[in-house]
Amino acid sequence: METKGIQIKDLYHIKALSDPRISPCGKEAVYIQTVMDEKKDDYVSHLYFFDLETGYKKQWTFGEERVSSPRWSPDGARVAFLSNRTGQMELYIMNRDGGEAERLTESRMGIGNPVWSPCGTKIACEVRLKKGEALKGQEDKGEGIKPFIVSSMKYKSDEKGFHDDRYSQLVMIELETKEMTRLTDDEHEYSLHAWSGANIAYSADFDEEKDFSFASSVYLLDTTTMDSMRITEGKGYYGAASFSPDGRHLAYIGNEREYENATQNEIYIYNLESQVSYSLTAAMDIPVGDYLNSDSIQGSSQTGIVWSTDNESMYFIASDSGNTILYYAHKDGAIYPALFEEEQHIYGFDFHPEDQSVLLAMSKPEEPGELYFLHVPSGRMQKMTDSNSPWLKDRELSTPEMIMFSGEDGTPLQGWVMKPVDFKEGVKYPLIVEIHGGPHTMYGNTFFHEMQVLAGKGYGVLYVNPRGSHGYGQGFVDAVRGDYGGGDYRDIMSAVDYALGEYEWIDVDRLGVTGGSYGGFMTNWIITRSDRFKAAVTQRSISNWISFYGVSDIGYYFSEWQMKCGMDDIETLWKHSPLAYVKNIDTPLLILHSEKDYRCPIEQAEQLYIALKRDGKQTRFVRFPESNHHLSRTGKPSLREARLQEIIDWFEEYL
Repeated sequence: METKGIQIKDLYHIKALSDPRISPCGKEAVYIQTVMDEKKDDYVSHLYFFDLETGYKKQWTFGEERVSSPRWSPDGARVAFLSNRTGQMELYIMNRDGGEAERLTESRMGIGNPVWSPCGTKIACEVRLKKGEALKGQEDKGEGIKPFIVSSMKYKSDEKGFHDDRYSQLVMIELETKEMTRLTDDEHEYSLHAWSGANIAYSADFDEEKDFSFASSVYLLDTTTMDSMRITEGKGYYGAASFSPDGRHLAYIGNEREYENATQNEIYIYNLESQVSYSLTAAMDIPVGDYLNSDSIQGSSQTGIVWSTDNESMYFIASDSGNTILYYAHKDGAIYPALFEEEQHIYGFDFHPEDQSVLLAMSKPEEPGELYFLHVPSGRMQKMTDSNSPWLKDRELSTPEMIMFSGEDGTPLQGWVMKPVDFKEGVKYPLIVEIHGGPHTMYGNTFFHEMQVLAGKGYGVLYVNPRGSHGYGQGFVDAVRGDYGGGDYRDIMSAVDYALGEYEWIDVDRLGVTGGSYGGFMTNWIITRSDRFKAAVTQRSISNWISFYGVSDIGYYFSEWQMKCGMDDIETLWKHSPLAYVKNIDTPLLILHSEKDYRCPIEQAEQLYIALKRDGKQTRFVRFPESNHHLSRTGKPSLREARLQEIIDWFEEYL
């Protein structure tokens, strides 16, 4: 069969593997596989069993459902997991030897984040509940249409929409009786992390000034006395706690918020005996965690910290220069890369207790996520799954080429260039510049369906990490704050200049630009400053920082953190707003926006569209119903298709 480039419809072929979990004996594993179901127009995910010694794999759950959070019991005889087979997430348990999964919960609002007790007779989890609300019973159907009354500033979120008066609470389930007991009963948000001995590690923020509190502290709950002890101090943001196997140390991830949401995460170690903690990774000028952008990974859960059985060492992921790297660290301070290839996006892993090996969920630029087995002492790595090869063998992919160049002020910058799939020497091709959101994320060495689609349609693609991106140190990620449209804009334009100077195949008269969220803001900004681009597509963008302050779910504090000013400085907010410079726009602009985007509300697009039309500019506005800020990654499959088709059609018309 003649090969061809990646197509939009290949979204339905991608098998996204995630959340690998090794059994306590180290011989078996489970993981989640997620696909997009075209007929159902939704995502379907199932639990898979994997014999690590023989390579035997078996699907454990079936049907049109979503499954997540598989967790082995301490004895390895059972696996707990979440499933929405009843319409909302409930907790199920399945025997290792097979049989039907047993449902453990009947909650009103669904279950989250199950954690086994060390004895294996209980499971703790998170449930959204009102203060004093019973754990079972019929869901309140409401009293018909009634006004929505708010008295707080944090009354909506892009994830949940308008908030009710429920909060994430901690609940414990006795497996033998299925009895559920509330461990917390108040109006604060709790996040559950780990359980060792009598102690449950969780994080919460008990500041009564909720509108202006952005901290999260780690606590230990003694399940025998029900007393809690605070582990972290100050106004930092901490979580992802993990006990050492002997329960003597607690590792957790967080930061002191010195640079607000631009602060890099570190790993801290707390000694339960001395009650002293310290930063393990203070000398590492990169962020702990996975900050790499991808539109092809589903069901991923941040693994956090995984201890070795020696009680002395642990593994974690950090983001560095376009890769996510698996690190090995000793609690006394020695830190080494456990795996560092030139191109890797590790987004999940688990530790094999017997032979110092790690099971990785990893993506590469020409490969959606698969599972790999890494023997740490020798560095030997074995590919354990090949779920995406059957359809990829009939596709021709573009291989990204990494570039290093200097910004206008000499700042070292990194990016990638993809040639069109049908590339022929001597032919000129259009180039599309992609700009990531955040801005505190990064592009890098992972499979990106959208970019492969563009390359398959005959476009070159350029994507870079301007200042503000993670992966290049604290100074670099903080440099964008208070300077939106300044150094970051010049970094992107320096990348365009570099690409035009290095690649003769790029047609200087056929340049396009696109991006979403912060990337949408930057797309808007670029075309108010430059006529170099012949077509632009702005997605879920910001156009007016003044109105954004009041309409976004994060506006009033994000603007103050990122723009370093509030509503008492309208002049600065307007100076950084692309809407202020609409008369300078001559580039044909396609505006894409989701109706239920509460992060960058659709009024941002409406203002821009009307201003452009009023001035007789070439523009088109596409609104996506029932979609939020994450349409391009987790939106309804048919609308993800439609979005990509709109982008392709616009660039085909103008480039």
